[in-house]
Amino acid sequence: MKELFVLPEYIKLDQALKLCGIAESGSMAKDIILDGFVKVNEEVCFMRGKKLREGDKFSIDDEEYIIKFKG
Repeated sequence: MKELFVLPEYIKLDQALKLCGIAESGSMAKDIILDGFVKVNEEVCFMRGKKLREGDKFSIDDEEYIIKFKG
């Protein structure tokens, strides 16, 4: 599992996909999410604006990430 460190209180799912390099753009992140490829906390998530907070996990294929606060 990879850790994704964020500065604010939360990060939106589409932003997280871009930050960790899964998506190159917002539209690509949107397509990945709407196609049902992303799970948040073990459940498929179709909300690109889903707020991820510290301790939340998201995964795509065999890659799993956990949200951690930086600081």
